[in-house]
Amino acid sequence: MTDAKQLQQQAALSLERLWPRLEITLRDEANAAAADWRAFETRLRREWERQFGLLIGLYGGQYDFFYHLEEILGATARSWLARPTWLKQLDARREAAPAWFQSQQMVGGVCYVDLFAGTLNGLRDRLPYFKKLGLTYLHLMPLFESPVGNSDGGYAVSSYRRVNSRLGTIEELAGLAREFQEHGISLVLDFVFNHTSDKHEWARRAQAGEHEYERFYFLFPDRTMPDTYERTLREIFPTVRHGSFTWREDIRKWVWTTFNSFQWDLNYANPAVFRAMAEEMLFIANTGVEFLRLDAVAFIWKRIGTSCENQPEAHQIIQAFNSIVRIAAPAMLFKSEAIVQPDDVLSYISPRECQISYNPLLMALLWESLATSEVKLLDHSMRSRFRLPQGTAWVNYLRSHDDIGWTFDDNDARWEWMDPAGHRQFLNQFFIGRFAGSFARGMSFQENPATGDARVSGTLASLAGLEQAIQSADEQQIELAERRILMLHNIILSIGGIPLIYLGDEVGTLNGYSFAYDLDKADDSRWVHRSKADWAWQERVENDPGSPHGHIFAELVRLIVLRKQQPAIYGNDTEFVETGNGHLFGYVRHGGGQRLFVVANFSDHPQEMDSDRLRVYGPGYSFTDIITSQTLTAVRPLRLEPYQCVWLEAGHAV
Repeated sequence: MTDAKQLQQQAALSLERLWPRLEITLRDEANAAAADWRAFETRLRREWERQFGLLIGLYGGQYDFFYHLEEILGATARSWLARPTWLKQLDARREAAPAWFQSQQMVGGVCYVDLFAGTLNGLRDRLPYFKKLGLTYLHLMPLFESPVGNSDGGYAVSSYRRVNSRLGTIEELAGLAREFQEHGISLVLDFVFNHTSDKHEWARRAQAGEHEYERFYFLFPDRTMPDTYERTLREIFPTVRHGSFTWREDIRKWVWTTFNSFQWDLNYANPAVFRAMAEEMLFIANTGVEFLRLDAVAFIWKRIGTSCENQPEAHQIIQAFNSIVRIAAPAMLFKSEAIVQPDDVLSYISPRECQISYNPLLMALLWESLATSEVKLLDHSMRSRFRLPQGTAWVNYLRSHDDIGWTFDDNDARWEWMDPAGHRQFLNQFFIGRFAGSFARGMSFQENPATGDARVSGTLASLAGLEQAIQSADEQQIELAERRILMLHNIILSIGGIPLIYLGDEVGTLNGYSFAYDLDKADDSRWVHRSKADWAWQERVENDPGSPHGHIFAELVRLIVLRKQQPAIYGNDTEFVETGNGHLFGYVRHGGGQRLFVVANFSDHPQEMDSDRLRVYGPGYSFTDIITSQTLTAVRPLRLEPYQCVWLEAGHAV
């Protein structure tokens, strides 16, 4: 008998034994909602073999495996039965149109609730603004309960079931999710599942010596095991702290803390941890969240002798979470946050794992191309690393709440005759403003003087030159900065996937340096691009299209409207093309009976693409640039002004 056949039989027998027990346990609830119970059974039987295989692969050797399996099944059933009716209706709509998130209608925004609107109720008041901008996807940065003071921007979670009291309540979050969904906006939240705050109940109980909860984390009485692990671990924040373990004097133990001393890594080799986090995930799903951004996915499984990153079990855990959600909350999708090597990023993306993922490679290489005025590394990398499996999509962004790291593949750089380490140092120097002729005004993050390693912080506008241009009152440089900003947005809006705007960038917000006076933030330069929204100023510039900020906003709103009108942008099908000019980046989008040829000029000088290439990739001789409504022909070369981007749609042959 093959292993697959044996697994199939084991799964079927296990469900045959567990199902009657579940029916007895939940008899009253099932009888009260017979149609819902039938829907649950249908989804469960469809997913069970996959879920069973993943869980027995992870935990089958544990003495209490079947106890945890039955508890997971029960939690999944109870979560579905408790799911609000409006969400069950949404589940049905999403299952009927599973590719909905690949639509050209999707446009994303991301913000911190407190910085953008103060509270959840304040955010509700900004609904007209979100609709004006054209958002259909809104990512709210960590808003769950976390310690006062330094909480890593909310990524040290103390409770997954309570909202930070300064922002509102869990009931207000659920109400917001429903109201925004009624207006076509899907909510996105972070699921910080690699670690908890040391103030979380589980960590507190571990600190109190409860053995069950000590096993939720990695606690060691001496340095023997930490030293063994650290031989092959990399340091995440080497300029702040050395190593991945923290000594806790109060409990006289070393604790695994990959990111910060107050963030305790969870031990997923313990099935109780998987079960507990699955229940937290299902609770969040029932608030109305449609996307979960899975934080730090690469780190969730530990193995001696490895980097403890991107281990096979990390994928199995996410796939098992995916399977549970397909049963109990099928409208919800996962977004991968894997800011790792490009091939490792791709490994998390699948309809059965994370349906969408940040695209850190595109982000980094768009900035790289701005710094060099050349697109060779961008073009080479996108040809081999942009394609995704069917049923998935990229989230294409220009910056996030985090720093920018240069995550391109070293071999891609060498293929283009670049020294990877030297090129990263150049990019850091350029965007920090230390390179002669640089237009950027970024700040270094985690700079290591010994190695030259660093990452870059800064708002989109300041990195693209607007801060420097405004300070020097140089009208020509202001115009070039505006062109850079709009060209970058042109690309993420047309290349396929979900474009994501860090809110504030749509009005060209500049760096805010006041964070340096806050002791909880002063040593973290990422706060330079996390300023509080100034709504009085923002409303002025929105109504002043003659100002740089107002012009950026007006043009971006117009571009978003144009994106939503182009059926060719739906789905994953992007063909990257050779433009014949090292400054021009080009690709073709086709679908829905439409073909778009997009070309962007990364140079501050006019550039041309020869007419034969234009005719072939168009295809044809006559085109309309959707951005300007200008008619062009392939009788002569295509001329692009500095930082211009065109969306060419073929017209009638001439």
